[in-house]
Amino acid sequence: MSIRAFAIHLAAATVSIAGATHAFAATELQWWHAMAGANNEVVEQLAKEFNESQKDYKIVPVFKGSYPEALNAGIAAFRAKQAPAILQVFDAGSGVMMGAEGAIMPAADVLKKGGYTFDKSEYLAGIVSYYSKPDGTMLSFPYNSSSPILYYNKDSFKKAGLDPENPPKTWPEVFDAAKKIKASGAAPCGFTSTWLTWIQTENLAAWNNVAYGTNENGLGGTDVKLEFNSPLFVQHFQSIADLAKDGTFRYGGRTSEAKQLFTSGECAILTESSGGLGDIIKAGINYGIGQLPYYEGHGPQNTIPGGASLWVFAGKTDAEYKGVAEFFHFLSQTKIQARLHQVSGYMPVTMAAYEETKKSGFYDKNPGRETPILQMMGKAPTENSKGVRLVNLPQVRDIMNEEFEAMLAGKQDAKTALDKAVERGNAAIQQAIGN
Repeated sequence: MSIRAFAIHLAAATVSIAGATHAFAATELQWWHAMAGANNEVVEQLAKEFNESQKDYKIVPVFKGSYPEALNAGIAAFRAKQAPAILQVFDAGSGVMMGAEGAIMPAADVLKKGGYTFDKSEYLAGIVSYYSKPDGTMLSFPYNSSSPILYYNKDSFKKAGLDPENPPKTWPEVFDAAKKIKASGAAPCGFTSTWLTWIQTENLAAWNNVAYGTNENGLGGTDVKLEFNSPLFVQHFQSIADLAKDGTFRYGGRTSEAKQLFTSGECAILTESSGGLGDIIKAGINYGIGQLPYYEGHGPQNTIPGGASLWVFAGKTDAEYKGVAEFFHFLSQTKIQARLHQVSGYMPVTMAAYEETKKSGFYDKNPGRETPILQMMGKAPTENSKGVRLVNLPQVRDIMNEEFEAMLAGKQDAKTALDKAVERGNAAIQQAIGN
């Protein structure tokens, strides 16, 4: 089923799932997610703690693969009338879920059913607004929000004669450092990046305050004309394509695969989600953190959230909704949010958790860990930097990835790749909205 068809199908129906439980048995709530590695351990620990904190509800985490795979699994489960209580959906899938209001229960309403009141002032504004209706109603619970940052291997920097305490701040500086690292033999590869769509396109636009598309990048309306083939994007991607010719830049894959090129020591510089921190720490690398690079004369403005949020399907029993509300309330606790932030690299979704972390001296002891929050909160968003929301963003990202891969294989230059991605993406958007 296409993404558009799924949204229409969702909006026209509700999910009927058998919710019967044996007398006195805990109400079981499946939580489908896409957290692997160190972040999967965090999910398992949170579920364990919640289950041990009370006897009425049992959260059962189920790993469903990568973010796109988890979304597809949710679509298939909905069609089979076997949807989980909670589905973790990555930021790119938000437009799909928001177009399916008839089949999802807004998180704010779920909390009310559990006797809790949603107060958006308690949450980081840049995060909660992305997952809310224009009127401020929170549609999904922002479980793991992240911002893209720069990681670098301090040992490789030393070997290449670069300052290990001074990470590159602009993209030209990144490209120059990558060339020095490769040429000196300090590492086989100078630079790599996860998520070329989210980091190098969507956040490149926001951080440098240039348009990704019309209609406020889709937040102002579904009829969007893509604009990521403007000069700054062409310059940026041509630089990456040029570095790829001799392996100075190495492509890892469409999502987070490139992180392994960094943790293995193969590539010395990585742009990746702040949520990738757990695996980087686990690898035992002598790493440093820098802000996402920008182009002088354009940025920095503000980054936009990535990561994922938790969606609840309609058609559940009152007991299930109360259980989900209790779980969301549990996740919102300051001590839980502060710990989640500190061990995972994801941002705290509540202001209280952020202030508690700051008060504890955590950021003083762990330089760079406040960077993703400061990037998102540093400036008020513009029309170019509120985020990207398309009814079929996962499909548009797939189109972009196809063109980027052809570019990196030397089959086309950056301008051709971006022009083709815009043309194909615009056609896909028009088809998705029924034009």
